Amino acid sequence: MKRKSFLLFAFPAFVLLVLAGERAATFLLGTYPASPTMWRIWLELRPLSALFWQQVDLYLSGSMALDVAIMAAVSVVCWMACRTQRSAAFFFLANHVALLFAGLMIAVSSHSETASTIAAFTAPSGLPFSLRVDFTWQNSLVLFLGTAACAYCHVAFLGETRQRSEARAMRIVALQRDL
Repeated sequence: MKRKSFLLFAFPAFVLLVLAGERAATFLLGTYPASPTMWRIWLELRPLSALFWQQVDLYLSGSMALDVAIMAAVSVVCWMACRTQRSAAFFFLANHVALLFAGLMIAVSSHSETASTIAAFTAPSGLPFSLRVDFTWQNSLVLFLGTAACAYCHVAFLGETRQRSEARAMRIVALQRDL
């Protein structure tokens, strides 16, 4: 099975596209605050990236130019990684990190929409969390795409491992025959 690098990196690229789209929507919302279309786009993309950009803005002084530079650098790294013929282990890790990131963002956005104090609890460390996760069709689609991408990475990784073990077994048989 010849693996497709683009398919292996499609979900992390999708997550990056959502993050970049939210930053662009935030910028355009600041430029056109009366536009209902900008509000709709921003409200759709914001839950998937709320915590990430809040933390970036907190620690790196909230510059939109810095956000664009971060996204450009990560996009270049993703493009270069997609173009190389590395082991599937790199893509395996990238897809699983992207899936965990997307799941965390969905869980965090669900907590921000919880209006009941009964559904929200505080951990012993003082970190509040919610038992409710908002499985809208958008969130479910993102999680399904992430799970499918991770499954494809498992197939590619196990296929490469099987090919390496078969090649090693053939070399051992040839070495035994030569001895």
